[in-house]
Amino acid sequence: MSGHLVERIGEALQSAHRILLATHLRPDGDAIGSLVGLGLALLEGGKSVQMVLDDGLPAQFQHLRGAEQIRRNIEGRFDLAVALDCSDRSRLGRFGQEIEEWDLNIDHHVTNSSYARINLIEVEAVATAEIVATNLERWGFQISKSVADALLLGILTDTIGFRTHNMRPDVLRLAAKLMDAGGDLPNLYARYLYQKPFEAVKMWGSGLSRLRRKNGLVWTVLTNQDRSSAGYPGKDDADMINLLSAIEDAQISVVFVEQPNGKVKVSWRAVPGLDVSQIAVHFGGGGHPAAAGAELSGDLQELYEAVLEKTYLHLEANQKDS
Repeated sequence: MSGHLVERIGEALQSAHRILLATHLRPDGDAIGSLVGLGLALLEGGKSVQMVLDDGLPAQFQHLRGAEQIRRNIEGRFDLAVALDCSDRSRLGRFGQEIEEWDLNIDHHVTNSSYARINLIEVEAVATAEIVATNLERWGFQISKSVADALLLGILTDTIGFRTHNMRPDVLRLAAKLMDAGGDLPNLYARYLYQKPFEAVKMWGSGLSRLRRKNGLVWTVLTNQDRSSAGYPGKDDADMINLLSAIEDAQISVVFVEQPNGKVKVSWRAVPGLDVSQIAVHFGGGGHPAAAGAELSGDLQELYEAVLEKTYLHLEANQKDS
Protein backbone atom coordinates (compact mmCIF):
# COMPACT_ATOMS: atom_id res chain seq x y z
CA MET A 1 0.00 0.00 0.00
CA SER A 2 2.75 2.41 0.98
CA GLY A 3 4.69 1.69 -2.23
CA HIS A 4 1.65 2.59 -4.32
CA LEU A 5 1.23 5.87 -2.39
CA VAL A 6 4.91 6.71 -2.84
CA GLU A 7 4.52 6.19 -6.60
CA ARG A 8 1.40 8.39 -6.74
CA ILE A 9 3.18 11.16 -4.83
CA GLY A 10 6.09 11.03 -7.25
CA GLU A 11 3.72 11.35 -10.19
CA ALA A 12 1.92 14.28 -8.55
CA LEU A 13 5.18 16.14 -7.81
CA GLN A 14 6.54 15.55 -11.31
CA SER A 15 3.36 16.68 -13.09
CA ALA A 16 2.89 19.83 -10.99
CA HIS A 17 4.50 23.13 -11.99
CA ARG A 18 3.69 25.42 -9.04
CA ILE A 19 3.88 23.64 -5.69
CA LEU A 20 2.83 24.94 -2.28
CA LEU A 21 4.46 23.41 0.81
CA ALA A 22 3.28 24.05 4.38
CA THR A 23 3.88 22.67 7.85
CA HIS A 24 2.48 23.07 11.35
CA LEU A 25 2.32 26.01 13.73
CA ARG A 26 5.27 26.48 16.14
CA PRO A 27 7.42 24.29 13.88
CA ASP A 28 10.14 22.06 15.27
CA GLY A 29 13.26 20.82 13.51
CA ASP A 30 11.46 18.05 11.66
CA ALA A 31 8.80 20.43 10.36
CA ILE A 32 11.39 22.94 9.12
CA GLY A 33 13.77 20.25 7.85
CA SER A 34 11.04 18.47 5.88
CA LEU A 35 9.69 21.74 4.48
CA VAL A 36 13.07 23.11 3.40
CA GLY A 37 14.50 19.76 2.30
CA LEU A 38 11.62 18.97 -0.03
CA GLY A 39 11.26 22.60 -1.08
CA LEU A 40 14.90 22.98 -2.15
CA ALA A 41 14.88 19.63 -3.96
CA LEU A 42 11.81 20.68 -5.94
CA LEU A 43 13.36 24.09 -6.73
CA GLU A 44 16.58 22.44 -7.88
CA GLY A 45 14.42 20.13 -10.00
CA GLY A 46 12.97 23.10 -11.88
CA LYS A 47 9.69 23.52 -10.02
CA SER A 48 8.14 26.80 -8.84
CA VAL A 49 7.83 26.41 -5.06
CA GLN A 50 6.28 28.33 -2.19
CA MET A 51 7.19 27.34 1.37
CA VAL A 52 4.78 28.88 3.87
CA LEU A 53 4.34 29.00 7.65
CA ASP A 54 1.43 30.77 9.29
CA ASP A 55 3.54 32.03 12.20
CA GLY A 56 6.79 32.46 10.29
CA LEU A 57 10.30 31.05 10.67
CA PRO A 58 11.52 30.59 14.28
CA ALA A 59 14.78 32.39 15.03
CA GLN A 60 16.68 29.20 15.85
CA PHE A 61 16.36 27.96 12.26
CA GLN A 62 17.42 31.17 10.50
CA HIS A 63 20.91 29.78 9.77
CA LEU A 64 19.59 26.80 7.80
CA ARG A 65 20.23 27.39 4.11
CA GLY A 66 16.93 27.65 2.24
CA ALA A 67 14.89 28.58 5.33
CA GLU A 68 15.08 32.25 4.32
CA GLN A 69 12.66 31.44 1.49
CA ILE A 70 9.85 30.58 3.92
CA ARG A 71 7.01 33.12 3.81
CA ARG A 72 3.99 33.81 6.00
CA ASN A 73 1.55 34.36 3.13
CA ILE A 74 0.62 32.53 -0.07
CA GLU A 75 1.49 34.56 -3.15
CA GLY A 76 -0.07 33.73 -6.50
CA ARG A 77 -1.42 30.47 -7.81
CA PHE A 78 -0.35 26.88 -7.21
CA ASP A 79 -1.48 23.57 -8.67
CA LEU A 80 -0.39 21.22 -5.86
CA ALA A 81 -0.76 21.74 -2.08
CA VAL A 82 1.47 19.63 0.18
CA ALA A 83 1.27 19.41 3.99
CA LEU A 84 4.32 18.09 5.83
CA ASP A 85 4.68 16.76 9.39
CA CYS A 86 1.19 17.99 10.28
CA SER A 87 -1.34 15.67 11.92
CA ASP A 88 -4.49 17.69 11.16
CA ARG A 89 -5.66 20.71 9.18
CA SER A 90 -6.08 22.94 12.21
CA ARG A 91 -2.35 22.75 12.96
CA LEU A 92 -1.68 24.39 9.58
CA GLY A 93 -3.14 27.59 11.00
CA ARG A 94 -5.11 29.77 8.61
CA PHE A 95 -3.83 27.77 5.62
CA GLY A 96 -5.79 24.79 6.89
CA GLN A 97 -8.97 26.81 6.44
CA GLU A 98 -8.04 28.82 3.35
CA ILE A 99 -7.16 25.76 1.28
CA GLU A 100 -10.20 23.52 0.88
CA GLU A 101 -8.40 20.47 -0.47
CA TRP A 102 -4.83 19.42 0.28
CA ASP A 103 -3.36 17.18 -2.38
CA LEU A 104 -0.58 15.51 -0.41
CA ASN A 105 -0.19 14.82 3.30
CA ILE A 106 3.22 13.39 4.29
CA ASP A 107 3.63 12.65 7.98
CA HIS A 108 4.63 10.16 10.68
CA HIS A 109 2.23 11.05 13.53
CA VAL A 110 0.02 8.18 14.68
CA THR A 111 -2.78 10.71 15.29
CA ASN A 112 -2.83 11.98 11.67
CA SER A 113 -6.42 12.44 10.44
CA SER A 114 -5.63 11.69 6.73
CA TYR A 115 -7.15 14.96 5.51
CA ALA A 116 -5.58 15.13 2.03
CA ARG A 117 -6.33 13.51 -1.32
CA ILE A 118 -3.22 11.34 -0.96
CA ASN A 119 -2.00 10.53 2.56
CA LEU A 120 1.41 8.96 3.15
CA ILE A 121 1.45 8.34 6.91
CA GLU A 122 4.32 6.14 8.07
CA VAL A 123 4.11 5.96 11.86
CA GLU A 124 7.19 3.76 12.13
CA ALA A 125 9.33 6.55 10.65
CA VAL A 126 11.37 8.47 13.22
CA ALA A 127 10.66 11.74 11.44
CA THR A 128 8.81 13.11 8.43
CA ALA A 129 12.25 14.07 7.13
CA GLU A 130 13.08 10.35 7.06
CA ILE A 131 10.11 9.72 4.76
CA VAL A 132 11.18 12.54 2.44
CA ALA A 133 14.86 11.52 2.45
CA THR A 134 14.00 7.87 1.75
CA ASN A 135 11.76 8.66 -1.21
CA LEU A 136 13.16 11.84 -2.75
CA GLU A 137 15.22 10.12 -5.43
CA ARG A 138 12.36 7.72 -6.17
CA TRP A 139 10.27 10.80 -6.84
CA GLY A 140 12.87 11.93 -9.37
CA PHE A 141 14.69 14.63 -7.37
CA GLN A 142 18.27 14.93 -6.16
CA ILE A 143 19.77 15.34 -2.70
CA SER A 144 22.17 18.28 -2.78
CA LYS A 145 24.21 19.45 0.22
CA SER A 146 21.54 21.96 1.26
CA VAL A 147 18.78 19.36 0.92
CA ALA A 148 20.86 16.87 2.92
CA ASP A 149 21.44 19.41 5.72
CA ALA A 150 17.72 20.15 6.01
CA LEU A 151 16.64 16.50 6.05
CA LEU A 152 19.41 15.54 8.48
CA LEU A 153 18.21 18.34 10.76
CA GLY A 154 14.72 16.83 10.78
CA ILE A 155 15.96 13.36 11.65
CA LEU A 156 18.44 14.61 14.27
CA THR A 157 15.97 16.76 16.16
CA ASP A 158 13.04 14.33 16.18
CA THR A 159 15.29 11.53 17.47
CA ILE A 160 17.07 13.90 19.91
CA GLY A 161 20.40 12.91 18.40
CA PHE A 162 19.55 9.30 17.43
CA ARG A 163 18.49 8.30 20.95
CA THR A 164 14.70 7.89 20.92
CA HIS A 165 13.35 4.38 21.44
CA ASN A 166 12.04 4.13 17.85
CA MET A 167 15.53 4.39 16.29
CA ARG A 168 16.35 1.72 13.72
CA PRO A 169 19.63 0.68 12.06
CA ASP A 170 18.43 1.84 8.64
CA VAL A 171 17.92 5.37 10.00
CA LEU A 172 21.63 5.52 10.81
CA ARG A 173 22.39 4.26 7.30
CA LEU A 174 20.12 6.97 5.88
CA ALA A 175 21.91 9.60 7.98
CA ALA A 176 25.22 8.35 6.59
CA LYS A 177 23.84 8.68 3.06
CA LEU A 178 22.85 12.29 3.83
CA MET A 179 26.36 12.91 5.16
CA ASP A 180 27.77 11.46 1.94
CA ALA A 181 25.65 14.03 0.09
CA GLY A 182 27.26 16.83 2.14
CA GLY A 183 25.12 16.96 5.28
CA ASP A 184 27.16 18.50 8.10
CA LEU A 185 26.26 16.30 11.08
CA PRO A 186 28.65 17.82 13.68
CA ASN A 187 27.52 21.38 12.93
CA LEU A 188 23.82 20.48 12.92
CA TYR A 189 24.19 18.52 16.16
CA ALA A 190 25.96 21.41 17.91
CA ARG A 191 23.65 24.14 16.65
CA TYR A 192 20.29 22.45 17.12
CA LEU A 193 20.79 19.93 19.93
CA TYR A 194 23.74 20.97 22.08
CA GLN A 195 23.99 24.76 22.02
CA LYS A 196 21.25 26.80 23.75
CA PRO A 197 20.76 30.58 23.88
CA PHE A 198 21.59 32.18 27.22
CA GLU A 199 17.99 33.40 27.46
CA ALA A 200 16.64 29.87 27.04
CA VAL A 201 18.76 28.48 29.86
CA LYS A 202 17.82 31.44 32.06
CA MET A 203 14.15 30.67 31.44
CA TRP A 204 14.80 27.03 32.36
CA GLY A 205 15.82 28.28 35.79
CA SER A 206 12.28 29.49 36.43
CA GLY A 207 10.82 26.18 35.32
CA LEU A 208 13.29 24.14 37.37
CA SER A 209 12.42 26.13 40.47
CA ARG A 210 8.83 24.84 40.12
CA LEU A 211 9.75 21.25 39.30
CA ARG A 212 7.46 18.66 40.91
CA ARG A 213 7.09 14.88 40.81
CA LYS A 214 4.64 12.20 41.91
CA ASN A 215 5.12 8.46 41.44
CA GLY A 216 6.82 8.59 38.03
CA LEU A 217 5.16 11.81 36.84
CA VAL A 218 7.39 14.92 36.57
CA TRP A 219 6.11 18.36 35.61
CA THR A 220 6.70 22.10 35.65
CA VAL A 221 5.30 25.40 34.35
CA LEU A 222 6.74 28.27 32.29
CA THR A 223 4.81 31.55 32.41
CA ASN A 224 4.71 34.63 30.22
CA GLN A 225 6.58 36.43 33.01
CA ASP A 226 9.34 33.80 32.93
CA ARG A 227 9.78 34.37 29.20
CA SER A 228 9.79 38.15 29.58
CA SER A 229 12.23 38.15 32.51
CA ALA A 230 14.65 35.88 30.67
CA GLY A 231 14.33 37.81 27.41
CA TYR A 232 13.51 34.59 25.53
CA PRO A 233 11.94 35.49 22.15
CA GLY A 234 10.15 32.20 21.44
CA LYS A 235 6.77 30.94 22.60
CA ASP A 236 7.93 27.38 23.25
CA ASP A 237 9.65 25.68 26.19
CA ALA A 238 13.13 25.97 24.63
CA ASP A 239 13.35 22.13 24.71
CA MET A 240 12.89 21.99 28.46
CA ILE A 241 10.64 18.95 28.03
CA ASN A 242 13.66 16.95 26.85
CA LEU A 243 15.57 18.04 29.94
CA LEU A 244 12.76 16.75 32.17
CA SER A 245 12.46 13.48 30.27
CA ALA A 246 16.11 12.74 31.14
CA ILE A 247 15.29 12.65 34.85
CA GLU A 248 15.89 9.21 36.33
CA ASP A 249 12.64 7.32 37.10
CA ALA A 250 10.50 9.86 35.21
CA GLN A 251 7.96 7.79 33.27
CA ILE A 252 5.94 10.75 31.99
CA SER A 253 7.17 14.35 31.86
CA VAL A 254 4.92 17.37 31.28
CA VAL A 255 5.70 21.04 30.63
CA PHE A 256 3.01 23.72 30.65
CA VAL A 257 3.91 26.86 28.68
CA GLU A 258 1.67 29.90 29.08
CA GLN A 259 1.13 31.70 25.75
CA PRO A 260 0.72 35.44 25.12
CA ASN A 261 -2.67 34.81 23.47
CA GLY A 262 -4.20 33.44 26.66
CA LYS A 263 -3.68 29.81 25.73
CA VAL A 264 -1.48 27.14 27.30
CA LYS A 265 0.83 24.82 25.33
CA VAL A 266 1.25 21.40 26.93
CA SER A 267 4.04 18.96 26.00
CA TRP A 268 4.27 15.33 27.13
CA ARG A 269 7.14 12.83 26.95
CA ALA A 270 6.92 9.19 27.99
CA VAL A 271 9.11 6.12 28.32
CA PRO A 272 8.52 3.17 25.95
CA GLY A 273 5.32 1.31 26.76
CA LEU A 274 3.29 4.39 27.63
CA ASP A 275 1.18 6.27 25.07
CA VAL A 276 0.81 9.98 25.84
CA SER A 277 -0.65 10.69 22.39
CA GLN A 278 -4.01 9.51 23.70
CA ILE A 279 -3.88 12.03 26.54
CA ALA A 280 -3.05 14.75 24.02
CA VAL A 281 -5.95 13.72 21.76
CA HIS A 282 -8.29 13.98 24.76
CA PHE A 283 -7.27 17.64 25.06
CA GLY A 284 -7.53 18.34 21.31
CA GLY A 285 -3.88 17.71 20.47
CA GLY A 286 -1.91 14.81 19.06
CA GLY A 287 1.51 13.36 18.42
CA HIS A 288 3.34 10.11 19.08
CA PRO A 289 3.09 7.54 21.87
CA ALA A 290 6.35 8.83 23.35
CA ALA A 291 5.98 12.55 22.53
CA ALA A 292 2.80 14.57 22.17
CA GLY A 293 1.39 18.05 22.62
CA ALA A 294 -1.75 20.16 22.75
CA GLU A 295 -2.73 23.82 22.95
CA LEU A 296 -5.58 24.60 25.35
CA SER A 297 -7.68 27.68 25.96
CA GLY A 298 -8.48 28.74 29.51
CA ASP A 299 -7.05 29.55 32.90
CA LEU A 300 -3.55 28.18 33.48
CA GLN A 301 -4.28 26.85 36.97
CA GLU A 302 -7.50 25.08 35.96
CA LEU A 303 -5.92 23.55 32.86
CA TYR A 304 -2.88 22.55 34.87
CA GLU A 305 -4.98 20.61 37.36
CA ALA A 306 -7.15 18.93 34.70
CA VAL A 307 -4.17 17.83 32.58
CA LEU A 308 -2.21 16.51 35.55
CA GLU A 309 -5.21 14.55 36.80
CA LYS A 310 -5.80 12.93 33.39
CA THR A 311 -2.09 12.22 32.94
CA TYR A 312 -1.66 10.72 36.38
CA LEU A 313 -4.72 8.49 35.97
CA HIS A 314 -3.32 7.27 32.64
CA LEU A 315 0.06 6.55 34.23
CA GLU A 316 -1.51 4.81 37.22
CA ALA A 317 -3.73 2.62 35.02
CA ASN A 318 -0.84 1.56 32.83
CA GLN A 319 1.41 0.90 35.78
CA LYS A 320 -1.25 -1.44 37.11
CA ASP A 321 -1.42 -3.21 33.76
CA SER A 322 2.31 -3.69 33.56
